[in-house]
Amino acid sequence: MSITILNSTHRFRSLCRLQRIRGQMMTSQAGAEILVEKVGNAGVITLNRPKALNALNMNMIRLMYPQLKGVGLSVHGRFRVATERTLFAMPETAIGLFPDVGGGYFLPRLQGQLGLFLALTGFRLKGRDVQRAGVASHFVESQKIAALEKELVDLKTPSIEDVSRVLDSYQKRSSLDAEKPFVLEQHIDLIDKLFQSNSVEGIVHNLKTDGSPFAQKQAETLAKMSPTSLKITFKQLQAGGTMSLQEVLVMEYRLSQACMVKGSDFYEGVRAVLVDKDHSPKWSPSTLKEVSEQSVEDCFSSLGDRDLKL
Repeated sequence: MSITILNSTHRFRSLCRLQRIRGQMMTSQAGAEILVEKVGNAGVITLNRPKALNALNMNMIRLMYPQLKGVGLSVHGRFRVATERTLFAMPETAIGLFPDVGGGYFLPRLQGQLGLFLALTGFRLKGRDVQRAGVASHFVESQKIAALEKELVDLKTPSIEDVSRVLDSYQKRSSLDAEKPFVLEQHIDLIDKLFQSNSVEGIVHNLKTDGSPFAQKQAETLAKMSPTSLKITFKQLQAGGTMSLQEVLVMEYRLSQACMVKGSDFYEGVRAVLVDKDHSPKWSPSTLKEVSEQSVEDCFSSLGDRDLKL
Protein backbone atom coordinates (compact mmCIF):
# COMPACT_ATOMS: atom_id res chain seq x y z
CA MET A 1 0.00 0.00 0.00
CA SER A 2 1.34 3.44 -0.90
CA ILE A 3 0.12 6.96 -0.25
CA THR A 4 1.31 9.86 -2.36
CA ILE A 5 0.76 13.53 -1.63
CA LEU A 6 0.54 15.21 -5.05
CA ASN A 7 1.64 18.61 -3.70
CA SER A 8 3.55 20.71 -6.22
CA THR A 9 5.34 22.72 -3.55
CA HIS A 10 7.17 19.72 -2.05
CA ARG A 11 7.36 21.65 1.22
CA PHE A 12 6.50 20.39 4.65
CA ARG A 13 4.71 22.59 7.15
CA SER A 14 5.25 20.41 10.18
CA LEU A 15 8.19 21.64 12.28
CA CYS A 16 8.91 18.21 13.71
CA ARG A 17 8.96 16.75 10.21
CA LEU A 18 11.40 19.41 9.06
CA GLN A 19 13.62 18.70 12.02
CA ARG A 20 13.71 14.99 11.21
CA ILE A 21 14.61 15.69 7.59
CA ARG A 22 17.30 18.19 8.52
CA GLY A 23 18.76 15.73 10.97
CA GLN A 24 18.89 13.00 8.37
CA MET A 25 20.38 15.36 5.78
CA MET A 26 23.18 16.17 8.20
CA THR A 27 23.96 12.51 8.72
CA SER A 28 23.54 11.39 5.10
CA GLN A 29 26.09 11.88 2.40
CA ALA A 30 26.28 15.34 0.84
CA GLY A 31 23.98 15.82 -2.12
CA ALA A 32 21.77 12.81 -1.34
CA GLU A 33 18.97 12.76 -3.92
CA ILE A 34 16.49 10.86 -1.77
CA LEU A 35 16.00 10.67 1.98
CA VAL A 36 14.54 7.51 3.49
CA GLU A 37 13.22 7.44 7.04
CA LYS A 38 10.80 5.55 9.26
CA VAL A 39 8.21 7.65 11.04
CA GLY A 40 5.95 5.67 13.37
CA ASN A 41 4.61 2.76 11.36
CA ALA A 42 5.22 4.48 8.03
CA GLY A 43 8.15 4.55 5.67
CA VAL A 44 8.75 8.03 4.26
CA ILE A 45 10.75 8.75 1.12
CA THR A 46 11.55 12.39 0.46
CA LEU A 47 12.70 13.44 -3.01
CA ASN A 48 15.66 15.80 -2.56
CA ARG A 49 16.42 17.16 -6.00
CA PRO A 50 14.56 20.48 -5.92
CA LYS A 51 16.57 22.24 -8.64
CA ALA A 52 15.32 19.61 -11.09
CA LEU A 53 11.76 19.80 -9.70
CA ASN A 54 12.43 16.44 -8.04
CA ALA A 55 12.45 14.66 -11.39
CA LEU A 56 13.54 11.05 -11.00
CA ASN A 57 16.87 9.90 -12.42
CA MET A 58 18.29 6.39 -12.59
CA ASN A 59 20.30 6.77 -9.39
CA MET A 60 17.18 7.78 -7.43
CA ILE A 61 15.27 4.84 -8.88
CA ARG A 62 18.02 2.42 -7.85
CA LEU A 63 18.01 3.83 -4.32
CA MET A 64 14.22 3.67 -3.98
CA TYR A 65 13.58 0.32 -5.61
CA PRO A 66 14.62 -1.84 -2.61
CA GLN A 67 12.25 0.18 -0.41
CA LEU A 68 9.34 0.06 -2.91
CA LYS A 69 9.63 -3.52 -4.36
CA GLY A 70 5.81 -4.93 -5.31
CA VAL A 71 4.40 -1.55 -4.28
CA GLY A 72 3.26 1.38 -6.56
CA LEU A 73 4.78 4.85 -6.76
CA SER A 74 3.01 8.18 -7.18
CA VAL A 75 0.05 7.89 -9.54
CA HIS A 76 0.17 4.09 -9.34
CA GLY A 77 -0.30 4.07 -5.58
CA ARG A 78 -3.60 3.01 -4.05
CA PHE A 79 -4.06 6.42 -2.44
CA ARG A 80 -3.12 9.66 -4.22
CA VAL A 81 -3.78 12.98 -2.50
CA ALA A 82 -4.08 16.25 -4.42
CA THR A 83 -4.16 19.73 -2.90
CA GLU A 84 -5.12 23.10 -4.37
CA ARG A 85 -1.44 23.51 -5.27
CA THR A 86 -1.24 20.34 -7.33
CA LEU A 87 -0.64 20.69 -11.06
CA PHE A 88 -0.89 17.62 -13.29
CA ALA A 89 -0.07 17.37 -16.98
CA MET A 90 1.48 14.93 -19.42
CA PRO A 91 3.06 17.37 -21.92
CA GLU A 92 5.48 14.94 -23.52
CA THR A 93 4.12 15.16 -27.07
CA ALA A 94 5.33 18.78 -27.07
CA ILE A 95 8.95 17.63 -26.65
CA GLY A 96 8.90 14.68 -29.02
CA LEU A 97 8.33 12.04 -26.35
CA PHE A 98 5.31 10.12 -24.97
CA PRO A 99 3.54 9.92 -21.56
CA ASP A 100 6.02 7.71 -19.72
CA VAL A 101 6.22 6.57 -16.04
CA GLY A 102 3.31 4.22 -16.68
CA GLY A 103 1.14 6.75 -18.51
CA GLY A 104 0.16 3.97 -20.88
CA TYR A 105 -1.44 2.19 -17.92
CA PHE A 106 -3.36 4.80 -15.94
CA LEU A 107 -4.38 7.22 -18.72
CA PRO A 108 -6.53 4.77 -20.73
CA ARG A 109 -8.23 3.78 -17.46
CA LEU A 110 -9.62 7.26 -16.87
CA GLN A 111 -13.24 7.93 -17.81
CA GLY A 112 -14.12 7.74 -21.49
CA GLN A 113 -11.56 9.37 -23.78
CA LEU A 114 -10.26 11.73 -21.08
CA GLY A 115 -6.90 9.95 -20.77
CA LEU A 116 -6.26 10.08 -24.51
CA PHE A 117 -7.22 13.76 -24.56
CA LEU A 118 -4.77 14.54 -21.73
CA ALA A 119 -2.03 12.48 -23.35
CA LEU A 120 -2.25 14.03 -26.81
CA THR A 121 -2.89 17.66 -25.84
CA GLY A 122 -0.91 17.96 -22.59
CA PHE A 123 -3.91 19.74 -21.02
CA ARG A 124 -3.21 20.89 -17.44
CA LEU A 125 -5.34 19.90 -14.48
CA LYS A 126 -5.10 21.88 -11.26
CA GLY A 127 -6.12 21.29 -7.66
CA ARG A 128 -9.44 19.57 -7.09
CA ASP A 129 -9.75 18.82 -10.82
CA VAL A 130 -6.87 16.33 -10.50
CA GLN A 131 -9.09 14.29 -8.19
CA ARG A 132 -12.24 14.82 -10.24
CA ALA A 133 -10.45 13.46 -13.30
CA GLY A 134 -9.48 10.32 -11.39
CA VAL A 135 -5.72 10.99 -11.34
CA ALA A 136 -5.84 11.56 -7.57
CA SER A 137 -8.01 9.50 -5.24
CA HIS A 138 -8.55 12.28 -2.68
CA PHE A 139 -8.46 16.06 -2.34
CA VAL A 140 -7.18 17.66 0.87
CA GLU A 141 -6.46 21.36 1.43
CA SER A 142 -2.72 22.00 1.69
CA GLN A 143 -3.02 23.56 5.15
CA LYS A 144 -4.30 20.21 6.42
CA ILE A 145 -1.52 18.09 4.88
CA ALA A 146 0.83 18.25 7.88
CA ALA A 147 -1.93 17.06 10.22
CA LEU A 148 -2.93 14.37 7.72
CA GLU A 149 0.64 13.09 7.47
CA LYS A 150 0.93 12.93 11.26
CA GLU A 151 -2.35 11.05 11.64
CA LEU A 152 -1.35 8.56 8.95
CA VAL A 153 2.09 7.80 10.36
CA ASP A 154 0.63 7.50 13.87
CA LEU A 155 -1.84 4.80 12.86
CA LYS A 156 -1.39 1.73 15.04
CA THR A 157 -2.77 -0.57 12.38
CA PRO A 158 -2.24 1.08 8.97
CA SER A 159 -4.66 -1.14 7.05
CA ILE A 160 -6.26 -0.12 3.79
CA GLU A 161 -9.53 0.47 5.62
CA ASP A 162 -7.91 2.65 8.29
CA VAL A 163 -6.01 4.75 5.77
CA SER A 164 -9.10 5.15 3.62
CA ARG A 165 -11.10 6.27 6.66
CA VAL A 166 -8.53 8.94 7.55
CA LEU A 167 -8.27 10.25 3.99
CA ASP A 168 -12.04 10.32 3.58
CA SER A 169 -12.42 12.32 6.78
CA TYR A 170 -9.88 14.93 5.64
CA GLN A 171 -11.49 15.17 2.22
CA LYS A 172 -14.89 15.84 3.81
CA ARG A 173 -13.34 18.69 5.80
CA SER A 174 -11.77 20.23 2.68
CA SER A 175 -14.35 22.53 1.11
CA LEU A 176 -12.01 24.74 -0.93
CA ASP A 177 -13.24 25.06 -4.55
CA ALA A 178 -15.92 22.45 -3.88
CA GLU A 179 -18.51 24.70 -5.51
CA LYS A 180 -16.52 25.05 -8.72
CA PRO A 181 -17.41 22.58 -11.49
CA PHE A 182 -14.82 20.30 -13.07
CA VAL A 183 -12.85 22.40 -15.57
CA LEU A 184 -13.74 19.99 -18.39
CA GLU A 185 -17.28 19.23 -17.25
CA GLN A 186 -19.01 20.97 -20.15
CA HIS A 187 -16.61 19.38 -22.65
CA ILE A 188 -16.56 15.74 -21.46
CA ASP A 189 -19.21 14.51 -23.89
CA LEU A 190 -17.49 16.36 -26.73
CA ILE A 191 -14.11 14.90 -25.78
CA ASP A 192 -15.59 11.39 -25.82
CA LYS A 193 -17.08 12.05 -29.24
CA LEU A 194 -14.14 13.80 -30.91
CA PHE A 195 -11.36 11.64 -29.52
CA GLN A 196 -13.13 8.39 -30.36
CA SER A 197 -11.27 7.32 -33.51
CA ASN A 198 -9.00 4.61 -34.85
CA SER A 199 -6.22 7.07 -35.71
CA VAL A 200 -4.73 10.43 -34.81
CA GLU A 201 -5.66 11.67 -38.27
CA GLY A 202 -9.26 10.73 -37.50
CA ILE A 203 -9.18 12.74 -34.28
CA VAL A 204 -7.75 15.77 -36.08
CA HIS A 205 -10.45 15.45 -38.73
CA ASN A 206 -13.14 15.31 -36.03
CA LEU A 207 -11.74 18.41 -34.33
CA LYS A 208 -11.49 20.45 -37.52
CA THR A 209 -14.98 19.60 -38.74
CA ASP A 210 -16.74 20.06 -35.39
CA GLY A 211 -16.59 23.84 -35.53
CA SER A 212 -16.84 24.54 -31.79
CA PRO A 213 -14.24 26.88 -30.19
CA PHE A 214 -13.11 24.06 -27.89
CA ALA A 215 -12.53 21.67 -30.81
CA GLN A 216 -10.69 24.29 -32.84
CA LYS A 217 -8.41 25.06 -29.89
CA GLN A 218 -7.51 21.38 -29.49
CA ALA A 219 -6.82 21.09 -33.22
CA GLU A 220 -4.43 24.03 -32.97
CA THR A 221 -2.73 22.41 -29.97
CA LEU A 222 -2.21 19.08 -31.75
CA ALA A 223 -0.77 20.90 -34.78
CA LYS A 224 2.11 22.07 -32.59
CA MET A 225 2.98 18.60 -31.28
CA SER A 226 5.44 16.11 -32.72
CA PRO A 227 3.51 14.07 -35.32
CA THR A 228 5.59 11.00 -34.45
CA SER A 229 4.91 11.43 -30.74
CA LEU A 230 1.19 11.79 -31.36
CA LYS A 231 1.08 8.51 -33.25
CA ILE A 232 3.27 6.68 -30.74
CA THR A 233 1.16 7.96 -27.85
CA PHE A 234 -2.09 6.95 -29.55
CA LYS A 235 -0.85 3.40 -30.06
CA GLN A 236 0.67 3.31 -26.56
CA LEU A 237 -2.68 4.07 -24.91
CA GLN A 238 -4.56 1.71 -27.20
CA ALA A 239 -2.25 -1.14 -26.21
CA GLY A 240 -1.85 -0.14 -22.57
CA GLY A 241 -5.57 -0.31 -21.87
CA THR A 242 -5.43 -4.12 -21.83
CA MET A 243 -1.93 -4.55 -20.34
CA SER A 244 -0.70 -5.00 -16.79
CA LEU A 245 1.43 -2.21 -15.32
CA GLN A 246 4.51 -4.41 -15.65
CA GLU A 247 3.81 -5.00 -19.34
CA VAL A 248 3.24 -1.27 -19.89
CA LEU A 249 6.57 -0.38 -18.27
CA VAL A 250 8.37 -2.83 -20.55
CA MET A 251 6.59 -1.31 -23.54
CA GLU A 252 7.48 2.21 -22.46
CA TYR A 253 11.14 1.30 -22.01
CA ARG A 254 11.16 0.14 -25.63
CA LEU A 255 9.56 3.41 -26.67
CA SER A 256 12.10 5.44 -24.72
CA GLN A 257 14.96 3.67 -26.50
CA ALA A 258 13.31 4.27 -29.87
CA CYS A 259 12.92 7.99 -29.13
CA MET A 260 16.57 8.21 -28.12
CA VAL A 261 17.99 6.25 -31.05
CA LYS A 262 15.61 6.07 -34.01
CA GLY A 263 14.40 9.65 -34.20
CA SER A 264 15.43 13.23 -33.60
CA ASP A 265 12.19 14.77 -32.34
CA PHE A 266 13.00 14.33 -28.66
CA TYR A 267 16.27 16.20 -28.98
CA GLU A 268 14.62 18.90 -31.07
CA GLY A 269 11.74 19.21 -28.63
CA VAL A 270 14.04 19.58 -25.63
CA ARG A 271 16.02 22.20 -27.54
CA ALA A 272 12.94 24.22 -28.47
CA VAL A 273 11.11 24.02 -25.15
CA LEU A 274 13.80 23.68 -22.49
CA VAL A 275 17.12 24.90 -23.94
CA ASP A 276 16.66 27.70 -26.48
CA LYS A 277 13.01 28.18 -25.43
CA ASP A 278 12.01 29.47 -28.85
CA HIS A 279 9.05 27.05 -28.86
CA SER A 280 9.51 26.51 -32.58
CA PRO A 281 10.54 22.88 -32.99
CA LYS A 282 11.26 21.54 -36.44
CA TRP A 283 9.72 18.08 -36.34
CA SER A 284 10.91 15.29 -38.63
CA PRO A 285 8.68 14.06 -40.17
CA SER A 286 6.74 17.32 -40.01
CA THR A 287 3.25 15.97 -40.76
CA LEU A 288 1.10 13.06 -39.58
CA LYS A 289 0.83 11.80 -43.14
CA GLU A 290 4.60 11.40 -43.36
CA VAL A 291 4.79 9.23 -40.22
CA SER A 292 4.46 5.70 -41.55
CA GLU A 293 2.65 2.99 -39.61
CA GLN A 294 5.74 0.80 -39.95
CA SER A 295 7.98 3.38 -38.30
CA VAL A 296 5.55 3.57 -35.37
CA GLU A 297 5.30 -0.21 -35.15
CA ASP A 298 9.10 -0.50 -35.05
CA CYS A 299 9.18 1.63 -31.90
CA PHE A 300 7.23 -1.07 -30.06
CA SER A 301 9.49 -3.95 -31.16
CA SER A 302 11.20 -6.16 -28.61
CA LEU A 303 14.75 -5.23 -27.65
CA GLY A 304 15.70 -8.85 -27.00
CA ASP A 305 18.35 -9.09 -24.31
CA ARG A 306 18.12 -5.33 -23.77
CA ASP A 307 14.44 -5.41 -22.81
CA LEU A 308 13.53 -4.11 -19.37
CA LYS A 309 13.46 -6.91 -16.80
CA LEU A 310 10.94 -6.54 -13.97
